[in-house]
Amino acid sequence: MSEINYLEVCIEITPFSEENAEIVTAMIEEAGFDSFVTEQPCLKAYIKRELFSQQHLRCLLNFFDNNPDIKLSVTVNPVKQENWNKIWESEFRPICIEGLCTIKASFHKNLPKTDYSITIDPKMAFGTGHHQTTSLMVKWLLKLARLRASMTGASSPTLKGMQVLDMGTGTGVLAILAAKLGAQRPVHAIDVDIVAVNSAKENIYKNRLHNSVTVLHGDSSLVQRSKYDLILANINRNILLADMQTYALGLKSKGETLFQNRSKRGYKNIPREFSGGGLLVISGFYGEDVPLLKKRAEECGLRFAGKMSRDNWTALLFNRI
Repeated sequence: MSEINYLEVCIEITPFSEENAEIVTAMIEEAGFDSFVTEQPCLKAYIKRELFSQQHLRCLLNFFDNNPDIKLSVTVNPVKQENWNKIWESEFRPICIEGLCTIKASFHKNLPKTDYSITIDPKMAFGTGHHQTTSLMVKWLLKLARLRASMTGASSPTLKGMQVLDMGTGTGVLAILAAKLGAQRPVHAIDVDIVAVNSAKENIYKNRLHNSVTVLHGDSSLVQRSKYDLILANINRNILLADMQTYALGLKSKGETLFQNRSKRGYKNIPREFSGGGLLVISGFYGEDVPLLKKRAEECGLRFAGKMSRDNWTALLFNRI
């Protein structure tokens, strides 16, 4: 009989909504869970048996005990190892963003070709592209690469010469795409979760980019001061607020960025998005969080430069002033 080393924690949410599922996820995501699947009316969370604590989970969910708006019911089921891949293969579908970028698993075959194809193992970490925030971040990367191409005269989208950091990399999708878009080697990818770090490393090898992306285990203290032309941070509102100053310090000043320095030798019609110092793209929050994040960014010497939204999820672009 196969060893049972994973548990499926099924949290039934009443009333069910994607927003309520996101709220519950935010409350428990740091309790050792590897991944989450939303399947109305439940949020399903997967965790190694040895890491699971019923008491810890109960403490995290105490927040909802006196909340009349959300009621929760929890059941815990074992998951046989032999079924693990089947669960993820049944949940993970290929996704195409703007007709340019396909995010797929190795078991997906005979898909239409796009300019950028990313193969990931969807088993253990966030960042498959299906969530609105990952999709928004991909769209920002593609837009910035198109604008960069318009500056340089390149025939296709490019991030050539730009030093990029993917903060909270998850499966490594954004770091992989940045590398495929020609960002300066190595693209840096950081995550505090060792499961995500290992997942990102595996996916980088799957995409043959192990010489182009460096993955580090840690938090924002690893961000190198005045190092980056572009920082990507798809995390959550509270972490973004706490680490905004660190991100700002990690961006190159206006005079240090290659797109500003080159402008003195011939760049013309610099897009508004590239008119300041280094660029910061953030997501992982709702539209109503935007004023708070913009205020904090401005306090840290950043200037608002653009916005994208999908289903009330939002991604913002800032320049270092």
